[in-house]
Order: sequence, then C-alpha cells, then structure tokens
Amino acid sequence: MTKTRILGLAAVALSLAAPAQAIDVGPADYTILPGGTTLGMVYWQHLSSDTLRLDGATVPGSSFEADVGILRTLSYFDLGETPAVFHVVAPFAGLDADIGGVGQRTSDGLGDLTLGLTVWPVQPDSPETGTTLGLSLFATLPTGDYDPARMGLGEGTWTITPQIGLIQGLGHGFYFDGALDVALQRDHDEDGVSHERAPSWQLQAMLRKQWGPATSLAVGYSGQRGGAQSIGGIETGLKTHRDQLRIYGSHFVTPTVQVQGMYGRDLKVEGGFEYDSVAQIRVVKMF
Repeated sequence: MTKTRILGLAAVALSLAAPAQAIDVGPADYTILPGGTTLGMVYWQHLSSDTLRLDGATVPGSSFEADVGILRTLSYFDLGETPAVFHVVAPFAGLDADIGGVGQRTSDGLGDLTLGLTVWPVQPDSPETGTTLGLSLFATLPTGDYDPARMGLGEGTWTITPQIGLIQGLGHGFYFDGALDVALQRDHDEDGVSHERAPSWQLQAMLRKQWGPATSLAVGYSGQRGGAQSIGGIETGLKTHRDQLRIYGSHFVTPTVQVQGMYGRDLKVEGGFEYDSVAQIRVVKMF
C-alpha cells in the first residue's frame, strides 16, 4: 500500500469518526421551541469497526475504535415573526486504528468547531398532524488539531453544510422526521500536496412514535453519497458511501432533562470503515 493511499485512509477515517461534522439529526431535533430557550447537550458516542472497504475490496488486518464526546448548545430566538436557533458544536475524541495490520498514528483531543443557524419558514398549526420545515446553514471551522499523517477530528479546512429538516405529524402519536444536507469542503494544500473532497450528500429519515411529551421511540435510516477524495491529484478510492440503520429511545427524566440513547449499524459501506456498532448517549438540559 502506497504512502498516498495510507494518508487517504487516514483522512476518511477521521471524517467518518466525526459525527458532529456529519450534521446528524435525531428524532424531533427540528422541533420549534420558544424564543429565549437554551439547550445544553452532552453526547458520548462509541464507534467500532473491523472492516475497511476500498475499491470494492476488503483491506485485511484493519480495525477502528473511537470514543467521541460532543458539547453542544442551542439558543432559540425570533427573527421578526420567524423562529430561529443558533448552534455551537464542539467535539473531542480518542481514536485507535489499524490499517492493513499497521497501527495508525492518531491525534486525540479537540476537533473542529461547528457554528450553525436554523430558521423555520413553515410552522405547524397542529404539531400532531401539521408540517414543520426548517432551513439550516452550518460552518465547520478548522480549529481542531490537524495533521494529514494522523487520524483525528481536525479536517484542516472549512466545510459549509446547508440542510433542510422536516417534521410531519401523522396522527395518533406518529411522526416522520427527515433531513437532507450536502457538505461542501474547501480544497486545501498541506506541505505542497493538494487535498480535495467532492461534495458529500446525506439523507436521514426516521419514523417516531411519541407517548405523550416525555417518551418516544424511533427507527431511522442514514444514507451518505459522494465525498470522493484525492491527495496530490491521485484518487484514493475513498468516498462517502454509507447505509446505516438506527434505533432511538428518548425520555424526559425531569421536566427539563432528557436522556436519549441510539444504536446504529452499517448495512453497506464503500470506500471506508464499516461500523458494526455505533452507540450513543445524549443528555439534554433545558434552560
């Protein structure tokens, strides 16, 4: 395996290990809250893989483990008569990986900061059967520790991600939650070597059952496409092609504290690590 190929594998590993940069959406995340409300969130996520797929083949002796933490705040306000929210997302992680039987150097610690803004041009008259539509724009800043020869959460460049989010009430406590986004990453040079990534699309869809305002269960799908990568003008064979199933459970343990658990597993991956397990716990405090 060439040095360029190994660097490309490191690049895709860090991008797949960073859920904050993927702008993942959970059940009811596009719910409109009153202006003046603030949410503080803490995530813990564990990712595990023993399969790396490249150019239609499996790279033997490869594995990946990550423990990712995320600190996130959401501050709701009003833009005239339009509700809006400002996002701040800060990830950090510890990583461990082997590629082709070779242990990879990693950069643990803080990742890139993401800032975002969501507005809701469509608001439901009745949340139980109405439509909620939100438009978001996220900017991921190159603030994290970045080394092209190491795996880490830092990308070393800017990424702009517009997203459309939808909640459709279906009645009888059922809801459809969906989101579509595209990540547009700026090309950058490191030590005179160009790093390029094509736009990466993500579609997320969930069917949620709500038992009153406190408890819900949802099953969901995430599909990612695009994101072909090249280093020094050479295609690495890596891309963002992932199909993943997820299940969520959420419950308000107090009127202002929610705990959510998620478990996911990849169905098919091309050009990256295939996760046999993605486990996440999220705690939300409302102020």
